Amino acid sequence: MKKDEVIGKEEDQTEVKSTRRNFLKKGVAAVAAATAAPAIFNIRTAAAKGTTWKIQTSWPGGIGLKIFKDWCNTIVEKTNGELTFKGFGAKDVVGDFQMFDAVKNGVLDAMNPFTLYWAGRMPASVFLSSYPMSLRNPHEWDVFYYALGGLELARKLFAENGLYYVGPIHHGPNIIHSKVPIRSIDDFKGRKMRVPGGMVSELFSAAGAKTTLLPGSEIFPALEKGTIDVADYVGPAVNYALGFHQVTKYISMGPAGFMSIYQPVDLMDLTVGMRSWNALSPAMKQFVEMEVHVYSDMHHAGIQKADQEAWVKFDEAGTIVTRLSEDDVKKFTDLAVPLWYNWANKDKSAAQAFKIQLDYMMSGSLGYVTPDMIKGQNLKWS
Repeated sequence: MKKDEVIGKEEDQTEVKSTRRNFLKKGVAAVAAATAAPAIFNIRTAAAKGTTWKIQTSWPGGIGLKIFKDWCNTIVEKTNGELTFKGFGAKDVVGDFQMFDAVKNGVLDAMNPFTLYWAGRMPASVFLSSYPMSLRNPHEWDVFYYALGGLELARKLFAENGLYYVGPIHHGPNIIHSKVPIRSIDDFKGRKMRVPGGMVSELFSAAGAKTTLLPGSEIFPALEKGTIDVADYVGPAVNYALGFHQVTKYISMGPAGFMSIYQPVDLMDLTVGMRSWNALSPAMKQFVEMEVHVYSDMHHAGIQKADQEAWVKFDEAGTIVTRLSEDDVKKFTDLAVPLWYNWANKDKSAAQAFKIQLDYMMSGSLGYVTPDMIKGQNLKWS
């Protein structure tokens, strides 16, 4: 074979190989495009057909509201647009105490309230959040909800009102701000005091305070005007952001290691209107339920971190911290025990919730309650 014939043949083979490579590249690209197309289509379709929930929290501002809105903003990405949470602060859509009806009637899809707010509607809700001299630590409430039947009981209770209780959300203890020093239980006598209602209100009334029910957003102006001179609300970080250091000089705490004797674990929750809940797919329902655990952890840890920073600010503002004594704890316990039973005997659901907690508090695990403490008290339902 001649040299130029060999060269020509090699050029032909090179051209064939090049053509084959181009063909393969185009083929791979076409397959990749075809494979990617459904994924892109699905995400866009989900976004176009996605569900948006309007959710209002009880937080009027501060770190609580920030954590709530930050969490809401993560949902759309986590679900590829299938579900969006549009978060609103306290009173942005309706008043705090109107949220229950707003969710029930579809004005809101969901709410993030303090569970205790519904004590007047559902007596059992008193036992779905921290109450005086009861379970003292977040993990104890997790045991109640996720191991001892509390979650099932709560869901049944809210379902009777057209709502779906997704789960509890931790934030921390409540503390007391005051214009005057409170160093013992006797110092509450005659004081005009804001409380959240329910058993907490009755406890301080029994201690001699003149109690009134106000949402968190109305506490500062009430203190500023002198309508009240003592106020219970949440923890240091939120209360500092709301300006309580500007209108009070004192913070009253429990004994060392017992930050709040009346609400050491003030629980919030996520509750959804039944119509909005039932519109979700089973997979999305499971996602929302798991997200409540995520939010609860973020919420609790974020607020505790901010609380540590807030104590420094209160100190710089000249706020004085006073502490009740162990003797005061005993006196408050003596007042609280009859209230436990009064509320538990309001209906069967309340009795069921309380009995679970009472058995737990009397168990070897905790030992908070002894038989002598409840002597003479009885439950209508057991």
